[in-house]
Amino acid sequence: LIHFYKRTMHPLAYIVCLSFLLFTSAKKASDEAKPDWAKKSITDYTDADLERLLDQWDEDEEPIPADELPDGHPDKPQPQLDMSKLDMSNPEEVMKLTKKGKTVMMFVRITNFKTREETEEITSLWQTGLYNNHVQAERFLIEDDRVMFMFRDGGYAWEAKDFLVEQERCLEVQLEQQTYKGKFAPEEDEPKEKKDKKNKKKKKKEKKVKATIEKVEL
Repeated sequence: LIHFYKRTMHPLAYIVCLSFLLFTSAKKASDEAKPDWAKKSITDYTDADLERLLDQWDEDEEPIPADELPDGHPDKPQPQLDMSKLDMSNPEEVMKLTKKGKTVMMFVRITNFKTREETEEITSLWQTGLYNNHVQAERFLIEDDRVMFMFRDGGYAWEAKDFLVEQERCLEVQLEQQTYKGKFAPEEDEPKEKKDKKNKKKKKKEKKVKATIEKVEL
């Protein structure tokens, strides 16, 4: 940062800016209370002295009020939840309200996997679609065909879920231990054990019907 200023700023402007920083950061201190580096002429400052000056400038800044901190910040107060307004018959609405202001993670898998690069491209388009719907989410590729979306304000995660399951290449969305199948996801083949069990029941029923017919004929 220091070298950037040295390259781009006019020398006079550079000195004026540093003078302002030095004046505001040390205005409350007397000459005797100043550290040795602060007593130097600005033209004699080293890079280390400039870094100290910038650090002191940051320390003198007023802290951001707690209610103005970004969503997901541990020091930001959680919104008060009015339990009387919760519709307990709607679990998703309850989750949406209880997760408001909290970090929530969602896992999404795509269909017809081809390459990791394609997964990046498709899910990036989904992320842009969420932004266009005013839903802020960070995206992380965790498997070749699977990504994680992280919401600093978890209240928006269910809105994002509704958007994602409508996407053509979405296989499934996992959110708060619930799995939601994509609208265009292909029907999965039944497990072999389940198929075998069904076939056995079918054969047993056929044998029973056949035996009944033979008994009637006799």
